[in-house]
Amino acid sequence: MNFTKLVPSVFYTDLSDGLKLFVDCLQFVIAHKDLNTSQPFCVLRKDGISIMLFQDAALAKEHYPELRLVTENIEEVYSTVAASHPHLLHPNLDKVTLRPWGAKEFAIADQQVGIRFQQW
Repeated sequence: MNFTKLVPSVFYTDLSDGLKLFVDCLQFVIAHKDLNTSQPFCVLRKDGISIMLFQDAALAKEHYPELRLVTENIEEVYSTVAASHPHLLHPNLDKVTLRPWGAKEFAIADQQVGIRFQQW
């Protein structure tokens, strides 16, 4: 058995909120969008990572995912995010912090998704 990619599905009440986080803040690009359907969605890509965002109010109320993005340069990611979207920094991990398990981490969150950035 061989897998090549994991593509999470994230549900938002309003798809534009997810686009603000992933496209505006984290610089993902929209690879596909289907906005004029009963369940609007977009496929986003960056650096070999794919994420599917769906607009579905009922599922958004049930799912609050936390994602981890691993990087080789957490200071650069932090500087970019803190400069452009400081309001997204999570209050419990709003600075790059060396964690007891040896990883450097910081986190952001919108009303639906938490993202922890990590460098080992």
